[in-house]
Amino acid sequence: MNVPVVDPYQGEFPETIEEYLHHGTMKCIAFNRKGTLLAAGCSNGSCIIWDFETRGLAKEFRDKDSTAPITSVSWSRYGHRLLASATDKSLTLWDVPTGEKIARITLQQTPLRASLQPGSPTPSICLACPLSSAPLLVDLNTGSTTVLPVSVSENGNPPAPNPRNKFADGTPPFTPTAATFDKHGALIYVGNSKGEILIIDSKSIQVHAIVPIPGGSVVKDIVLSRDGQYLLTNSNDRVIRVYRNILPVKGSREEIRNISSNSNEYGSHYDKLKANGTSCLILSCELLDAITKIQWKAPCFSGNGEWIVGASANKGEHRLQIWNQAGRLVKMLEGPKEALIDLAWHHVEPTIATVSVTGFVYIWAKEHVENWSAFAPDFVELEENEEYAEREDEFDLNPREEQAEKVVIDEDADVDIETSEKNTVFSDVEDSVDEISYLPAIPYPDSPDEQPEKCLGSSKLEDSNHSGSPSSMDAVQNGQAIPPASSPMEVDNSTAEDPEEGPNSKRKRRLSVKGLELQQSEKGKKGSTKNKSLGKSTKSSAKKMESANGNSSAFDDEATEDDEINIDS
Repeated sequence: MNVPVVDPYQGEFPETIEEYLHHGTMKCIAFNRKGTLLAAGCSNGSCIIWDFETRGLAKEFRDKDSTAPITSVSWSRYGHRLLASATDKSLTLWDVPTGEKIARITLQQTPLRASLQPGSPTPSICLACPLSSAPLLVDLNTGSTTVLPVSVSENGNPPAPNPRNKFADGTPPFTPTAATFDKHGALIYVGNSKGEILIIDSKSIQVHAIVPIPGGSVVKDIVLSRDGQYLLTNSNDRVIRVYRNILPVKGSREEIRNISSNSNEYGSHYDKLKANGTSCLILSCELLDAITKIQWKAPCFSGNGEWIVGASANKGEHRLQIWNQAGRLVKMLEGPKEALIDLAWHHVEPTIATVSVTGFVYIWAKEHVENWSAFAPDFVELEENEEYAEREDEFDLNPREEQAEKVVIDEDADVDIETSEKNTVFSDVEDSVDEISYLPAIPYPDSPDEQPEKCLGSSKLEDSNHSGSPSSMDAVQNGQAIPPASSPMEVDNSTAEDPEEGPNSKRKRRLSVKGLELQQSEKGKKGSTKNKSLGKSTKSSAKKMESANGNSSAFDDEATEDDEINIDS
């Protein structure tokens, strides 16, 4: 039975939905190298950048020439450029600091994914995976494209297409392919429809090795870990396979050329490429759900490469499964009843961002537990009350115990305030002084009737039940009735009373218990004031009636005095 097991490293992965982001209808996401910025592509053709620490909207890119939905976004190495692919067959390169469009080209096929070459700080070469053709190397400056090989025949020549598999217009059949750069962009890993991984030189476009995948199913996704040590494939046979990369991270092109120059004789060129593949990748584990046999979507590695996450591809299901490198299932995460279309694991923190079909981005994070021992090393938490025996000299100014030796500090010593220690998380990549880690947030004025919120479109989830989604808030605002358990957050009464507010409007903060008590007390004071004023008007009218009936002046004086006494009391 597929049951999560207890892992010694438990706690290095997210556990619950902490927050969600909402701005338009987001389709795809990607973190920058340090995880401080989150880029998202929207259905209206725009790209936005979130400050992931403040959850504020920092940048928005809009192209007047394109309003088609974005299919993928990709960061450059140091965050200076952002590449976006769209359903109108376009690739757009943006300058992040200025927000200007650097280049825009149109392909012959719709690119499902596009990624910038990681070897350059300001790359102009990208790898695009079109919908129904082989992967392409695209020069964004000149617009030139280079088609990558997706298969190799027995004699080493490209295989001739089967005329029976052609469409009516003579075009080749639909062959989905997936491709990715290695860590430094020297090699390209291509997964084809025959269940093979081709390792190609990105400069000479020569196939140096082939790794057959067990089962021979269509490869839908191929992903490399951040450190370049592992590679995973998501095949059509509902299995995620993890491979260990034997090639060195640096100098992989020279190493694979040395392997290819081996003079051993083989029966065919294809057999030689398969032999070369055994010196490049080794199958580490296979991940699948043996019970439900579900298809997987958007699998990826954690930032440290220790965990693998896969999302269910079933409609109406927002479910994640996390495995360790040994192939054991360690965590299952259940989200709202919305299909998942994309996900990204934070490069530093145990945090996952997922995109639902409704356009919301959910932030999965570790559930924090208060640890009071952090305030004092000798603090001990008690499960029940215990009687404490006070020591006689415990609170004396000079206790009898030996005092700790004072640390001698040389006040005349020079202090280095310029040199900083290198971050071990990014030790594999040289830090750049010009790297973009933060962007100034876009100011959005608050309406005077509302209290300032944390950011536009960002809300904290207040209920641990994630069976619903923020989209159910729209139904509440439109006056529709929904079950209480169908939404992951509680609905504010003030929000439900304003049906004219749209889904992009800010949600008002809910009053605390003390605030509600003050509000009720103010209402009580207003009610008592109205009663007093009503009493005054009634008595004054009675006085006029009595004087009109010809009552004596003495009687009127006494009545007036009595009225004043009653009012004062």
